[in-house]
Amino acid sequence: MPSTPPPVGIYVPVPTFFVKEGEANYDAISPAIDLKTQSEHSLFLVRGGIKGLVILGSTGEAIFVRNHERHELIKSQRKTLDDAGFKDRPIIAGTASQTVEETIEVIKDSQAAGAEYAMVLGPAYFAPSTSQAGLQKWFEAVADKSPIPILIYHYPGVTNNLYIAPSTFEKLAAHSNIVGCKLSHGIIDDQTLIAVSPAIDHDHFYVFTGLGQNLLAVLAIGGVAAIDALSGCFPRVVVRLFDLFTKSLEKGISKEDLVQMRELQYRICEGEKIIATWGVVGTKEAIARCWGFGDKKGGRVPLAGGFQEGDNEWKKWEKTFTSLKELEQKFEAEDSK
Repeated sequence: MPSTPPPVGIYVPVPTFFVKEGEANYDAISPAIDLKTQSEHSLFLVRGGIKGLVILGSTGEAIFVRNHERHELIKSQRKTLDDAGFKDRPIIAGTASQTVEETIEVIKDSQAAGAEYAMVLGPAYFAPSTSQAGLQKWFEAVADKSPIPILIYHYPGVTNNLYIAPSTFEKLAAHSNIVGCKLSHGIIDDQTLIAVSPAIDHDHFYVFTGLGQNLLAVLAIGGVAAIDALSGCFPRVVVRLFDLFTKSLEKGISKEDLVQMRELQYRICEGEKIIATWGVVGTKEAIARCWGFGDKKGGRVPLAGGFQEGDNEWKKWEKTFTSLKELEQKFEAEDSK
């Protein structure tokens, strides 16, 4: 029987928070994971309407986290969500291993820690020489032995420009244990060829964009939602755009709806620029400066230290993020009525 895709909604690839300088377990090279801050941020997200968490994806600095730390991080966040009454919010565990066997081991350990799904980055070391047939066999071999459903993570920017063709996605989507994909690239024609493909059962295989700046466009072509880093800072803003689109489909899209959605997409695009420019560093800076979660300089080398120009760099972004914070707070007030 085919596996079930994750519930439709906005997901956050959460950053991994590390202890600050001066705190216990601080180490300049490899500071300990700050599980308390991690839990506080997780609850901030789900209370803001986030459907689930992607733990130890690219934004989570997974490649700098050891296996026993992975287990404890996932386990702690599953407990945090459960204890707060959010048992229905799934955890998707990221993997970035190159071998089939190690990927399966990581997935099994993630399931034991509490993850319901795995998001699997493809093998990229030999990307220029890797065939589409080889990629298909690799992902199918992982899916065959994975104890939980998997999503394919296609992110050329961190995988040596590894390319997974729409035709390969069509074949992989037929696997009973492959239930979707996260597409972290801006090739909208490829995204359309996957999201609308008549060869894919779209009730079984969901297309998520990994770029919030593409959310409205991807929803319009048949994608289901986003797994988006900016929503880690402004969950209600991104969720509001998703909800507006979903509700307008049910009642019919009006001109007023379209104007609202375009305006929200514009605001999201403004914020996404910091992530496009600075990646994980920009995400952590924004979350720390806007809400106080974690250390804006917090990370493991080589990402430790935050913005190279510190406050001078933040001044370039401050107006945009102050405005987005005000919008987030406005939506929070509306949601609490």
